[in-house]
Amino acid sequence: MTSREDEASARAAVTALTDQLALTGKPGLPGPSHREHNALRWSAKALAPGLAAMSAAARRTGEPTPALRAELGATGRGTEHSVGLAGGGHRGALWTLGLLVAGAALDPRDPTAMAKRIAAHPDKGAPRRPSRGSSMSAKYGAAGARGEARAGFPHVRRALSALATSRASNIPEPQCRLNALLTIMSTLQDTELLYTAGPIGLRHVQAAARGVLDAGGTETAEGAEALAALDTDLRTRAWSPRGSAGLLAGALFLDPLPVVAYAGAGAGTGAT
Repeated sequence: MTSREDEASARAAVTALTDQLALTGKPGLPGPSHREHNALRWSAKALAPGLAAMSAAARRTGEPTPALRAELGATGRGTEHSVGLAGGGHRGALWTLGLLVAGAALDPRDPTAMAKRIAAHPDKGAPRRPSRGSSMSAKYGAAGARGEARAGFPHVRRALSALATSRASNIPEPQCRLNALLTIMSTLQDTELLYTAGPIGLRHVQAAARGVLDAGGTETAEGAEALAALDTDLRTRAWSPRGSAGLLAGALFLDPLPVVAYAGAGAGTGAT
């Protein structure tokens, strides 16, 4: 049975995801002006019961045990089915938010450390058929979503650090969030991009994201111009950095929590 705390945590996670969806100017990703936006916002709401159940399981278990990992996996697969009935999408965000919601239930001051310990256990109930992300991880050696979680979500931590840095400069919040997204994109080994664009395409996207930041970020005229060019390029090629979007949602979920300092968080892993 879920508690008010569990339901509040699930609502906060869904809000983080819908806030990410509502952000305009995301390169290669749907925003409010895109046709699929309303469908994605609707299906995001279908995550709430599953996320609340994950929080409740972690709170009941009290430790990042193999049994908790198995329960989260089973709940996640059921939630994927519910989301599919509601329109689909959000698989990567469900993985990230599910582990972080559970991690927050175990220790709200350091959810990523708890998520890391949960993800260290194998999910024995997982389907044996390889996913697109796991196939790309095996082919190119990218860490993938599992590696990102087992490393303690370094790109979520880097996004939180980027948010703090931008806010300290009194940059408008939408630009703070876009800078955080580009910070993720600049180093993430996004297996979705590896699937559609290959390693050369992935490096191209990473370099272009760094170029926006090197131009002063999205709040400068040069950075905004570079961002618009990157968006046009990605949409022309039909490349979408979905892995980065899911991790930004994870950062927005953790953002209001009294988490430990994430300045200087490392990078180098990837996600689907």
